[in-house]
Amino acid sequence: MKQFTFESKQKTLFMAMMGIGLLCLVLSYIFEPAAIAEAGVHQRFWSNFLLNASYFTGMAFMIAFVIAAFTLAYSGWFIVFKRLWEPFALFLVPGLVLMLVLAIGNYAHLHHLYHWAADGVTDINSEHYDAVLAGKSLFLNKGWYLFGTLVLGGIWAFCAVKFRQTSIAEDNDGAHPEKNFPYQAQLRKWSAVLLPIAAFTGPVMIWQWIMSVDAHWYSTLYAWYCMAGWWLAACSLSIILLIYLKGKGYFEQVTIEHLHDLAKYMFAFSIFWTYCWFSQYMLIWFANVGEETIYFRERLDHYSALFYGNLVINFVLPFLILMRNTTKRRNGTLIFASLIVFLGHWMDFFYLIKPGTLITAKEIAEGGGHHGAEGAHHAAAHASTFVEGFTIPGLIDIGVMIGFLGFFLYFVFQQLTKASLIPENDPYLQESLHHEVQVYE
Repeated sequence: MKQFTFESKQKTLFMAMMGIGLLCLVLSYIFEPAAIAEAGVHQRFWSNFLLNASYFTGMAFMIAFVIAAFTLAYSGWFIVFKRLWEPFALFLVPGLVLMLVLAIGNYAHLHHLYHWAADGVTDINSEHYDAVLAGKSLFLNKGWYLFGTLVLGGIWAFCAVKFRQTSIAEDNDGAHPEKNFPYQAQLRKWSAVLLPIAAFTGPVMIWQWIMSVDAHWYSTLYAWYCMAGWWLAACSLSIILLIYLKGKGYFEQVTIEHLHDLAKYMFAFSIFWTYCWFSQYMLIWFANVGEETIYFRERLDHYSALFYGNLVINFVLPFLILMRNTTKRRNGTLIFASLIVFLGHWMDFFYLIKPGTLITAKEIAEGGGHHGAEGAHHAAAHASTFVEGFTIPGLIDIGVMIGFLGFFLYFVFQQLTKASLIPENDPYLQESLHHEVQVYE
């Protein structure tokens, strides 16, 4: 079938997922863990919002980035399912709104996710002055956070919209081959705009949104690590949805060859993600510099299940499952591996975000008497062995993720109804239809 129908039972399911997410967000706002309840900052609510908003917006960003890269490389193998990826990338529009909620909240001091945004940390006359954060204040400040989210995120979203509009215009007006290529030229133009901008500004916003929750620490590998995780999550969800939609009679032209290639990307980038994980950890461990090692010391001491489980779920299992070519060509194995990868990288972002936000909340709960690197050490040393919603995800935190996933899927399925699933006038469609993979055992 060329035209997608968004069934009422699918809408009901996704709305139920969103309802669960909204309920869990409310519960996370009301029931703050006892260890930080005195702070009164609703850290579980805001950290869950940051975790899921950045995770799904990041997936959209990486799909937009990959569409631009494939377009400029004259790659045609993905054309038969590009109508699934276009809505993925278009999620940058609502994703930007979600991130602006955090940016405005940070600017208006409505949440306390970032220690660098606290009052007095950059004022040399304040008792809360922090020399390290003062030195980073040209970049870590509320104005730049808001500006970067609005302007840079806006550029990403604008390019994703142009991809979608040009692709649909090609369908509507590209009945003759000579009319196709002006639209392809437009796609390449917007791809050439997005690719270098995204390559630079993607890491910039990762530093702002995620890495700065541990404001005294930094890593030059952090952005590539996060982008690899976003791409793996998007790739795994693409496989799951393509198999599901094929079972419903859609995307008939998508063959096991296309799924095999997506699985190869998932396998290869799981290894790349592990390379970033190991390189970051090994270099910091070997140098043994205090302001760097505190990041891993905190996670090894208080988040050991996440630290070691992260490597098992996101490297060992995908590597062993997808190592053989035959497992990349079986729907059951692909769905199983994709679920592991999708949930595993959500757990990875939980591990990246939650420890830093917990330390900030504990400092506030202790009366604001501990700031800077010493404050981070003090809060880490006095951290509880288990803090609900921070040490490991609880049911409430998983429920919030289900809600954001429901919102993402509802948006994607709604967009699928607005264009033919087969871009018949794309000049590279025939290449995609005849795509084959050489399989060696």
